[in-house]
Amino acid sequence: MQELDKSHYIHLRCHSEFSITDGIVKITDYVKKAVNKKMPAIALTDLSNLFGAVKFYKAASEEGIKPLIGCDLWLENEINRDEPYRVLALCKTKEGYTNLSQLLSKAFLENQYRERAEIKKSWLLDEFNNDLIILSGATSGDVGQLILQDKIEQAIEALKDWKKAFSDRFYLELQRHGENKFREQQERYIKQAMHFAVEHKISLVATHPIQFMKEDDFRAHESKSCISEGYVLGDKRRPKLFTSHQYFKDEIEMGTLFSDIPSALLNSVKIAYRCNFSFDLGKNYLPNFPIPNDIKIDDYLLSEAQNGLKKRLEATFPNKSIKAQEKIKYEERLNFEVNVINQMGYAGYFLIVADFINWAKKNKIPVGPGRGSGAGSVVAYSLGITDLDPLEYNLLFERFLNPDRVSMPDFDIDFCMEGRDKVIDYVKQKYGSGSVSQIATFGTMAARAAIGDVGRVLQLPFNFVQEIAKLIPNELGITLENAIEQEPRIKERISKEEEVKELFDLAMRLEGLVRNVSMHAGGVLIAPTKISAFSPIYCQPDGDGLISQFDKDDVESVGLVKFDFLGLRTLTIIDMALKNANHILTKNNLPIFNLDQIPIKDKLTFELLKQANTTAVFQLESSGMKDMLKQARPDCFEDIVALVALYRPGPMDLIPEFCRRKLGSQKVTYPHPATESILKETYGIAVYQEQVMQIAQTVAGYSLGSADLLRRAMGKKKKEEMDAQRTDFIKGATKNNLNERQANALFDLLEKFAGYGFNKSHAAAYAKIAYQTAYLKVHHTSSFLAASMSADMNNTDNIHLLFDDCKINNVELLPPDINQSLYKFIPLNKNQILYGFGAIKGTGDSSIDLIIDERKNNGPYESLFDFTSRLDLRKVNRRVVESLIRSGAFDKIEPNRASLLASVNLAINMADQSQKEVGQKGLFGESDIEAIKLVDMTPWEEKNQLLEEKTALGFYFSGHLFSYYKKIIRSFISTKLIDLRPRQESYLIAGIVSSVKYRTNARGKIAIVTIDDGEGSIDVVLGNNLLTQSYSLVKEDELIIIEGRVSHDEFTGGNRLSAIKIYDLMTFQSLKANLLKISLNGQADASKLKQLLKPYCDLNTSHKKCKVKVEYENKKGRVELILGSEWEVSLHEDLIIGLTESFHDDNVKILYN
Repeated sequence: MQELDKSHYIHLRCHSEFSITDGIVKITDYVKKAVNKKMPAIALTDLSNLFGAVKFYKAASEEGIKPLIGCDLWLENEINRDEPYRVLALCKTKEGYTNLSQLLSKAFLENQYRERAEIKKSWLLDEFNNDLIILSGATSGDVGQLILQDKIEQAIEALKDWKKAFSDRFYLELQRHGENKFREQQERYIKQAMHFAVEHKISLVATHPIQFMKEDDFRAHESKSCISEGYVLGDKRRPKLFTSHQYFKDEIEMGTLFSDIPSALLNSVKIAYRCNFSFDLGKNYLPNFPIPNDIKIDDYLLSEAQNGLKKRLEATFPNKSIKAQEKIKYEERLNFEVNVINQMGYAGYFLIVADFINWAKKNKIPVGPGRGSGAGSVVAYSLGITDLDPLEYNLLFERFLNPDRVSMPDFDIDFCMEGRDKVIDYVKQKYGSGSVSQIATFGTMAARAAIGDVGRVLQLPFNFVQEIAKLIPNELGITLENAIEQEPRIKERISKEEEVKELFDLAMRLEGLVRNVSMHAGGVLIAPTKISAFSPIYCQPDGDGLISQFDKDDVESVGLVKFDFLGLRTLTIIDMALKNANHILTKNNLPIFNLDQIPIKDKLTFELLKQANTTAVFQLESSGMKDMLKQARPDCFEDIVALVALYRPGPMDLIPEFCRRKLGSQKVTYPHPATESILKETYGIAVYQEQVMQIAQTVAGYSLGSADLLRRAMGKKKKEEMDAQRTDFIKGATKNNLNERQANALFDLLEKFAGYGFNKSHAAAYAKIAYQTAYLKVHHTSSFLAASMSADMNNTDNIHLLFDDCKINNVELLPPDINQSLYKFIPLNKNQILYGFGAIKGTGDSSIDLIIDERKNNGPYESLFDFTSRLDLRKVNRRVVESLIRSGAFDKIEPNRASLLASVNLAINMADQSQKEVGQKGLFGESDIEAIKLVDMTPWEEKNQLLEEKTALGFYFSGHLFSYYKKIIRSFISTKLIDLRPRQESYLIAGIVSSVKYRTNARGKIAIVTIDDGEGSIDVVLGNNLLTQSYSLVKEDELIIIEGRVSHDEFTGGNRLSAIKIYDLMTFQSLKANLLKISLNGQADASKLKQLLKPYCDLNTSHKKCKVKVEYENKKGRVELILGSEWEVSLHEDLIIGLTESFHDDNVKILYN
């Protein structure tokens, strides 16, 4: 506060990047500048929100600067809502902050207009004015606007209202950042405001609305405003609300600006004195759980846990004598945990979580068995929070909650994707909608998005901007600065093209700024009172998407407790698979089953795992995991837990040794005899964090709480802390018959383990889901695969993967059927699945519902014309109809898809004409519709049909595009992709490009091209030089021929091929082919041969042409002719296919060098 005495001006206005629509100030830059300018206090006053308040408070406090928290408020203009006012509110105390939070929440919930959350003046004057300081808003406030409109009497009345409500907490605000006409208006306002100040005894205060940090940031700021509001910079009619003067000015600049009114500058310092609100950080405010009959919450937790444990033990140990023996250790563990929980004050937390999880289970919403370290708690298991027995799998409570490490417990709960929102709604009903909200998250402007947005506001051509954006490497988190360094073409274009230079200059200033507000995927807050007592509320104009204005980190800082309601798609799949399977079982008069009946030692399930037939099996579906399963050959649940924990960077290196030890090809050894009981389940290798803790307990006498601190210290690698821990460890270990050298060696080994060890509780919980999905796949294959496809309808790559998996598992995926299909994939029996409409591109929920409802109510569709005449073509539009045809959905009605597609126009026009006959008998009766003929078209060739299917389904369904080229290719390339193995010698292979991904490494830009030959696929890596030469070849659906070497891909666990050379078919044949030989007999049509050859003789191409040899034979004799040079042809695929179709495969051969 002594520094404030020396100050002559304090900044009371700043729009940071969190103002969203304007403001490009980063909080860290703002605070840093204040430090450099020796300003003892600054305010953050974002527009209509407190999104950045906690971050600003922390950043300023850490630098010894007094943070002033406030907000630039929209004030409703009751006469004309399209011209709202603005006033500034600053918090004096906690009550002032609470009032500001309530005002903002009320504005968002009750009074949004044209995307502005507006405060009613009566709210400020009558309800929420305590301990708020109000600045009048200068020319933007109601007083200022009335002055500029020469409505002096009304301005005086408005002034009196403010003075009456706020007394000396109301200030007339003066600003001088305008230019030209705006500056004239500001001076006219200042003159009148000074007169009012004297006449009505109201203080003046000078402010400067900061929007950006440096003067030359103005154009970047204007760009941000245009991006937010949908304008372009060159639009002369766009609102110009800001000036180049709105940068961070220091005391000297502000002193010069208001040298004629020094008291207004000093009043900014006085306001800084008066504002003494501080966030109360580091405390937790648990919601109140309703307890019946006035029981103490600690006693209620114990009672509920004991009752739950009793039910668990009865289900686990039906034998009474065994149950009696086991009961003792379970009760001991439960009592220990309850004491810790109650001692730490978290009984309510456990009861709240148990309540909504058990509500979900009772309402048949699938819940995961557990997630994270919470699965190690017997209390959680007893209350129904988790479904994994911690004692059976040796899971530790102290890894979750440790009195030696005070932190909030944190249960991450997995719910079925489709049921998660229902659980959140239940929580809102139970604790009150005002006490429950989800959490804000802030989207930032990424590199490509910044280029796209700035390109638009600069009015650069769309294709030009897209071309530039595509040069940015497709890497997660890449910055424009990195992109310029990595991609030489960007650097070159910046140096040569002024437009590109300006594009990058502006985009780099905006990159990384907050761009939008959205909702955190799973975080839900439950407050002991209203959320707005801690954080203001933000929501959409219709009230949807209600969230806190603070993000995840900030809500935890102010003490609100976050509950993670996570959506896990696998739970949705399991639920659908169970319903599918039970439908088939019921249809066949067989008993239904549920997950609780799944045996943990099912032989067929482990066979599936050993064969690595684990596509769609939770956690075990990647190629690397499949490779590991083949090596490890798991035969018990504990093996699955270990493999889930090991398959991560770091411990992955231990997988080969783990597998050898498991299978007996390598001796199992232990670092110390005392560790055998702990490491036996993982064959002497430490895999889990819990094992590190147990070894410290067993060997060095640590409590599990202290061992958890040791584990964390090892993870952080802080030298002072590690030295202290080493001393304690050696001291304890030497008491247990280890010498100092052995103790040091074991400590070093534990330190290494702690660096990669995984949380066993989490691994065990997810291993359980993995096992359940594997069981469903092997015992209810069609039901499981149908559910897996239905859960990911929009992901055509995944549908394609599962389509291939259906073949592997002897399940036939039938094409969509306009008279049978539903929205989802439906298993018809154990071996057949019917394609779901929802996975056809170009359709939508409303159109599919309409098609199915009409079919259900009025019977099957008889023809394309019957289909269009019965439906609302505004919903089932042309695109929908064409997609259905391309997918094969009409094949049972009419197999000629070419005719169907050509007839869509006719069908739609006739349906439109018929439906216009309102109030009359339809223009076309049933007999008329039946009589309408389709447009006559030649059926598609196989290649065309496959490409049309890919347009509708995302992949080739009825065959594979490679089969179109197969006979040509296999005549000179016999190697199939499925047969590729790592070796030194290069391979010559061919396949259809299914995807292309670009990456940038130290050597430049590379491409990872996935090719497929219908039997297998492989990723091909094209280095920078080869890629530069062959950009035009690597396109989806194109056939390419590649020479390259195959090696093991450690990242995916599969193989990959490094390309040496790449060709298209025509280039390869022109280089390698020596002769095209055509054999004809007496019935052959020579004119047909001439007709086929001629276009490819005249083809204008740079490729070398091939000689043609004709062998002609009839009853009279046989002759061989080498045609003249004018008949040399380009070996185009269409020529070869045309010749084979006309003269049969055996009569057309290409002879190679």
